[in-house]
Amino acid sequence: MRRTLLAVSVGLLACAISGPYAGVQAATPAKVWESTKAYGPECVYHDANAGVLYVTNGNNDATKKDGDGYVSKHALDGTVITEKWATGLSAPKGMAVSNGHLFVADVDELVEIDLKDGRVIAKHKAPGAKLINDVAVDSSGAVYTSDTIGNAIFRYADGKIESWLAGDTMAGPNGLIVEGDNLIVNTWGVLSGDGWATSTPGQLYSVSLTDKSIKPLGKGKPFGNLDALQPLGSGSYLVGDFWAGKVLKFAADGTVSEVLSLTQGTADFGYNPATKTIFVPNMMANTITAYKLP
Repeated sequence: MRRTLLAVSVGLLACAISGPYAGVQAATPAKVWESTKAYGPECVYHDANAGVLYVTNGNNDATKKDGDGYVSKHALDGTVITEKWATGLSAPKGMAVSNGHLFVADVDELVEIDLKDGRVIAKHKAPGAKLINDVAVDSSGAVYTSDTIGNAIFRYADGKIESWLAGDTMAGPNGLIVEGDNLIVNTWGVLSGDGWATSTPGQLYSVSLTDKSIKPLGKGKPFGNLDALQPLGSGSYLVGDFWAGKVLKFAADGTVSEVLSLTQGTADFGYNPATKTIFVPNMMANTITAYKLP
């Protein structure tokens, strides 16, 4: 999530770190490289077709439309190809590609960028959105984006963006991926009214793209302030806990185990399944670090 979340209490952070997965850790992934060429990086998107990474920068204030946000383009070894590849954004976050365009969540707008040159084609304002966050695309090319504060998911298709799903069943929807006919969602949790502190942590859900029915995944138990979400197959996922600074594995049966323990601010990481490499942005440390999973 965001650098402005630093107002979280020490008690909340301690609770997050001592959560249900504490002390359960497999072999430590190997650090491959680290880049310090970042400015409030929130999301790393691995474009498998182009063999590059896109990084959203400018999240020193998650909700402020200050115009200082941008997308940088990197090689898979971390080398910066173009630092300010796409500009004119504010606090850009999650990304996904649809029909040759990169869609980026930016406060209350879904920004559409031409992959050929980084040119901003359009900014689609999500009506009533409070903080759109991650982005996912279905097989038809429709684009979904989560509104973490507004407890909603928006859908962009045929040139129109509208609220697709809203309500308190999924508190603080954040990470999104499409798997077949379902949208997989992880959540931040129930906000307590004290900034980004939560009275109940987040968990994982599956939402039918056909009838919008919602079901909890695994054991249906809350376990963290969740941000990143990447598929591992067979109902398992890599999940990031922003406050605890951990990369977790969520198994199909709901078991949660620790993959990597990092620092607070671990945001929306990318994943290359071909090399089992995760690309982790730390929004507070202004770094992007690659790790190879065992």
